[in-house]
Amino acid sequence: MPARFMNWMLDDPTLLYLMATVGGYLLGSVPFGLVLTKLAGLGDIREIGSGNIGATNVLRTGRKGLAAATLLLDSGKGAAAVLIFGSLDPLAGLIAGGMAIGGHNFPVWLNFKGGKGVATTLGVLFAVSWPVGIAACLTWAATAAVFRYSSLAALVALSLSPLYGWWLANMNVAILAALLALLAIWRHQDNIRRLVRGEEAKIGSKKKF
Repeated sequence: MPARFMNWMLDDPTLLYLMATVGGYLLGSVPFGLVLTKLAGLGDIREIGSGNIGATNVLRTGRKGLAAATLLLDSGKGAAAVLIFGSLDPLAGLIAGGMAIGGHNFPVWLNFKGGKGVATTLGVLFAVSWPVGIAACLTWAATAAVFRYSSLAALVALSLSPLYGWWLANMNVAILAALLALLAIWRHQDNIRRLVRGEEAKIGSKKKF
């Protein structure tokens, strides 16, 4: 990027924030779960299981490697958005990270019907404050190992992330984590209803609903 253009953006960050908004959204909107399963010859991931494009639904194909790759790429795009734009301006990094989650949840390429943004949110938290990201990931893993519900693990991990932000980072991180937790809870409304009714599919289940 030319030095003159960089200086212009830093002097007037409005353009930088606009670029962070658009760039973060476009980066987040790449549907890695859909792309990987199609490249693997497994068809459209939206036609099986929950219809979600995230790693949990990819796991229902029986391809653990693809699910792991989806998890890493979905979290990586959130972290990349924060790091790329955060290297220019901290607020731009936060904007880009938030928009990456929005892009994953509402990708323009899929008629704004995407995933729930858990992996991307974890990636954003990790990039903003790695201790908070690690704490949230460990909470997810522990809850998933005990109860075998990906949605419950996500809800517990992200609901606790504001506390991790306050304890391990600072109040700004705690506020960001709280906003992301609220978004995740809203996106998981159907899962919450199924959990209450005892109808939620467990991790690795190929059940269709």
